[in-house]
Amino acid sequence: MGREFHVLFKLHDAYPPAPKVLLYCEDVSILGAPFYLMEPISGVILRRDPPQGLTFTPDTARGLCESFIDNLARLHSINYSEIGLSDLGRPQGYLERQFRGWIERYHGSKTHELPEIEQISEWMQKNLPSSSDAALVHNDYKFDNVILDANDLTKIIGVLDWEMCTLGDPLSDLGGALAYWVEAGDSDDLQKLRWGPTSFPGSMTRKELVERYAQVTGRDVSNMVYCVVFARFKVAVIVQQIYYRYHVGLTKDSRFAAMPDVVRTLLRSSWQSAQSGQI
Repeated sequence: MGREFHVLFKLHDAYPPAPKVLLYCEDVSILGAPFYLMEPISGVILRRDPPQGLTFTPDTARGLCESFIDNLARLHSINYSEIGLSDLGRPQGYLERQFRGWIERYHGSKTHELPEIEQISEWMQKNLPSSSDAALVHNDYKFDNVILDANDLTKIIGVLDWEMCTLGDPLSDLGGALAYWVEAGDSDDLQKLRWGPTSFPGSMTRKELVERYAQVTGRDVSNMVYCVVFARFKVAVIVQQIYYRYHVGLTKDSRFAAMPDVVRTLLRSSWQSAQSGQI
């Protein structure tokens, strides 16, 4: 909690979509845990489908996709040293640490034999690229973590959930966003996992999003297949960790029972990208 407050306190002036924080309190006698206060942000958060009664035209979808990428590129352009966040992480060796760490997390929550795990792990080991330039990365950038202007859904006015923000490879941050991006031509299994209105008419494809990011930032995006393979693997591990809690009886919510199917779908998608060289 204190780390997230520190990030937002330093970041808001340079990047206004980050919430403005007002107070951090370590006194657990008040709420039972440390907490911080922030100014409220009023707007629209999109989940699987736009809310009923909300007009979401193809032009709106296209404009939102462009803003979505441009806003991420803006975050990655911030000089983190100038705003006092150079101590936030260790960007050297970032991709390798992430790769090894998430493989360990999977094996720590393993419940089923899934052949794709070893296939993807071996592929990622053999194809591990050098990290690109270091940037401030959000690490969970997706539609349901951005707040939109209720009067203009193409305008992002807030970005939430900064607890995983660090210094790292900006392309991995883009890859993370693409891991949640289900487009119109994807399989039925992936369509069931759609986290936002990313397949609606007018929406950009993953390839178009990468092309726009490259155009806006000037970065070399030739390693994007690796970043997407890894990001889908990472999301699969997150789902597996949630299922593990259900599997060992730490939660009784029956909705978690179907999560192994979600893990398999994400791993298949990851492995298909590795084999095809397509995002």
